Amino acid sequence: MASTTSTVESSDLDVSQFRHTPFYCEENVYFLCKKLCTNRMGDAREADLFVVFISNEKKQRKKEGEFPFLVWDLDSTLPLPLPLGSYVSQAIRPSFQISPEFQRLFRIIHAPILFRHFASDRRHMKDSNGNWMAKPPDYEAIVAEDGTIHNLNEYMEIKAADVYPNNNIDVRDAIFFRKLGVVTNDLGEFFSQIL
Repeated sequence: MASTTSTVESSDLDVSQFRHTPFYCEENVYFLCKKLCTNRMGDAREADLFVVFISNEKKQRKKEGEFPFLVWDLDSTLPLPLPLGSYVSQAIRPSFQISPEFQRLFRIIHAPILFRHFASDRRHMKDSNGNWMAKPPDYEAIVAEDGTIHNLNEYMEIKAADVYPNNNIDVRDAIFFRKLGVVTNDLGEFFSQIL
């Protein structure tokens, strides 16, 4: 997962400035967005703060553009924040050919929608015996404003059939009002449509 903003000057920030628990990327990004808003480095009320879930139908991985968006990825070794074009070319590497079942898909959610609806009780981090697979964060799990305690699976379930059409449909309307945001297979193209 990564967070994308459009209002901050790019500079090398240290990941230690942000709440970060290894293996809990969805919570790391949730609190990263909250901190960016608190520090006025992003404005969730405006159109400049988004969360991107990166996955594929198998939920597996195989081992500089001129966009005004900046990417904050606490799990990469790249500088923070990084211009979207640089991030795509260095982290996503679209020119690197991978087989279709591992093709990356991106679920993009406007931060205020995520703050309202996202919840994770961390059940996905326990094995079949109920033991933690990685030490959990020392703060309370995220509960949605409506009281939902876990819906991470809804955000992570990303299928090629869910890719939002790049035609006459208003993508801006979809990204700013849908609980689960929009799924795309081209991050750069998507953000060029919402400028």
